[in-house]
Amino acid sequence: MTNPTAAMLVIGDEILSGRTRDANMYHLAGEMTKLGIDLKEVRVVSDDASAIIEAVNALRGRYDSVFTSGGIGPTHDDITADCVAAAFGAHIDVREDARAILAESYARRGIEMNEARLRMARIPDGATLIDNPVSAAPGFTMENVHVMAGVPSIFQAMVASVAPLLSGGAPLISATVRVTLPEGDVAGPLAKIAADAPSVSIGSYPFNNAEGMGSNVVIRGSDAALVEEVAQSLKLAFAGFVG
Repeated sequence: MTNPTAAMLVIGDEILSGRTRDANMYHLAGEMTKLGIDLKEVRVVSDDASAIIEAVNALRGRYDSVFTSGGIGPTHDDITADCVAAAFGAHIDVREDARAILAESYARRGIEMNEARLRMARIPDGATLIDNPVSAAPGFTMENVHVMAGVPSIFQAMVASVAPLLSGGAPLISATVRVTLPEGDVAGPLAKIAADAPSVSIGSYPFNNAEGMGSNVVIRGSDAALVEEVAQSLKLAFAGFVG
């Protein structure tokens, strides 16, 4: 049985310009692995409406779940909610349930509910809200698209809110064999072992440090016994160079 699939759409000029380093992809990949959902693709697009709409439509038709990150704040360039609504052909406006959540949170903290903050209560028709225990402003889900904030602490909280609602598969198991040989010497035997075990993923990641050159060979799969069997095969193939 194959695992469900997912994609991530990272939105924001600040990511593409290098002003901000994205941490959300790393977090989402780890959480999807725990759930047995295969994260297959990550795209990064600018704050451009046509690019966002095109990417949302492409990804939602290809994968079981899509997670967006960024662009649902109170400023003029936070256009993700409008773009997702456009991708689905849905009307969007301030929604009472979202407005009530924001109003209660701001009143409790003594913050004015101004026009800019009210923008974060604009939710497409047909969407369900994603809880945000960090700053109250909700994300939302449209069919298989989960729209989340870009701030890492809020993104992580929203992923935690959505995770129990997702259908997962077999969690991915991994094992690492450290081989003290350069990749050129590892490649031949590694290719044969990979061909003999097509149901697992085997990757080679070189290192070069004070101890010398080598390769960390990582085996990934949903069958723990098979992952261990391949790891043992690697250790036998590179006997004397495993450490």
